[in-house]
Amino acid sequence: MSQNTVRFLYCSIVLLPKGYTSVSVTMERGSADGVQAQPGSGCPQSASNTDAKAEVSMAMVWSIQEAVARQTLQIGVSACGATAVVDVLQALGISVAPELVDGCVRTRLRRNESPLPDYLHSRSEAGATHQQLIDGAEQASDGRVLGRFFSLHPQRKVRLVPWLASWIRRGAVPVATMNMQRAVPAGEETPDAWHHQLIFGVGPNAVFMTNPLDVVSEGEVHERLCSESVLLIRREDVLQRLTNEVPLSTVSDYPDTRWKALDVEGQVKQMITEEGFSDGEQPKMTHIVIPAAYKSGVTLFTLRDSDVVHSLLEAPELPLL
Repeated sequence: MSQNTVRFLYCSIVLLPKGYTSVSVTMERGSADGVQAQPGSGCPQSASNTDAKAEVSMAMVWSIQEAVARQTLQIGVSACGATAVVDVLQALGISVAPELVDGCVRTRLRRNESPLPDYLHSRSEAGATHQQLIDGAEQASDGRVLGRFFSLHPQRKVRLVPWLASWIRRGAVPVATMNMQRAVPAGEETPDAWHHQLIFGVGPNAVFMTNPLDVVSEGEVHERLCSESVLLIRREDVLQRLTNEVPLSTVSDYPDTRWKALDVEGQVKQMITEEGFSDGEQPKMTHIVIPAAYKSGVTLFTLRDSDVVHSLLEAPELPLL
């Protein structure tokens, strides 16, 4: 992190968590050991902080202006993980071509033209896991960058924003691995995937992220970070790939026993049965649930020769609630 003092005044309704109307924050970023911020009168505070203003935390990897200029737009299909790694390396002062990073992360694609069993298996692992991000960042940086994953499921005893702020101040760069099918705003369509996003800063009840550039409430992010490793598949994506050429039973022919535990085959059969119902006769399943390869949580990246690396590797797992 640069030793030069960077000041900015951010006042915009565009990048506010839903439900807020204004925010004014003057921030000074100086030495790597801390960030000082003075919330303006319009700044929201999370419920956990209302009784202790001194505990309100704010820390930034990039300023808003830097994020606008430096963020990487998604570099390819299912490549949100590789995109996040490109920005991690940038934030740590390492420039690597996006296509090289994607190759190191080994992004997996959906097999959209396959019959249903193979399609579902591809959906369960499309994109990348947090471990692929860690391995990809290390390989793309020639070993100069390492990462440490912290699981947030099952629910952990942690206040997300202060915890993230403490690591950002010490020079770590966070990436969130989230189930976007949780905390879906009322009236919006359920997303069809998990998502990796660089966290370039945190503030009172706010988490700043790239791809897309956004600020989301602490509670919303925390809920998406605390999810079982499952994925919802839309009804139409299931039914349009049914074929007599491939037995449905092969859905369960997979080393991961969760396919049988979730009775994915039975869920599909139920959807098929429902196709014989008259419209309005009874509610139909909108999705089936399949196992997902991803784990929800936060990966913290840093330079291998940084001062924070020892404490990062030695830090205990977050305690269960």
